[in-house]
Amino acid sequence: MRRLAMLAMAIGLVGMFVQAEAAGKWAKLINGKNLNGWNQIGNANWKATGDMVEATDGSGFLVSVASYKDFELKAEFWVDDAANSGVFLRCQNRAEVTQGNSYEVNIYDKRPDPKYATGAIVDVAPPAQPMKAAGKWNTYEVTARGKHLVVVLNGVKTVDVEDAKFAEGPIGLQRTAGVVRFRKLEIRPL
Repeated sequence: MRRLAMLAMAIGLVGMFVQAEAAGKWAKLINGKNLNGWNQIGNANWKATGDMVEATDGSGFLVSVASYKDFELKAEFWVDDAANSGVFLRCQNRAEVTQGNSYEVNIYDKRPDPKYATGAIVDVAPPAQPMKAAGKWNTYEVTARGKHLVVVLNGVKTVDVEDAKFAEGPIGLQRTAGVVRFRKLEIRPL
């Protein structure tokens, strides 16, 4: 009986170690070769090219097959001056992604209402500092832990807010206007 209890405890410890190990590892979400792991909605012309995904026409999303709850996300992106894009978090409807059913970390330098332009979480938190992204490679670092959301753009914290509307869901990449490119998109579950 004691042997059985020791064996069960050892198996439990190994399981906890494996789970903790998996929680701490970064996983690549794009491979630049194909769109595996993503579903397309809308008519944006998403394609994998080189080490990135890109869209230059149409309007739509790439939506991750996997769903995420608490995580850190790193995304490198490049947009032109006309771009309207974003990284959507915890999407609630895989078939229709909107700022009303997900958190939209905006990439939209020329947004008509600049309150929620690049660096903001639309309808949740404006950026602490207005920033522009067009014409260069940028890095978003996003942390979602429970209701606490933090957005860092090019090393500058633009959002640090608590909001409990959406607890879990897939990631969405948006293209509505302009040239949009994403590379080195990685996620680490917390």
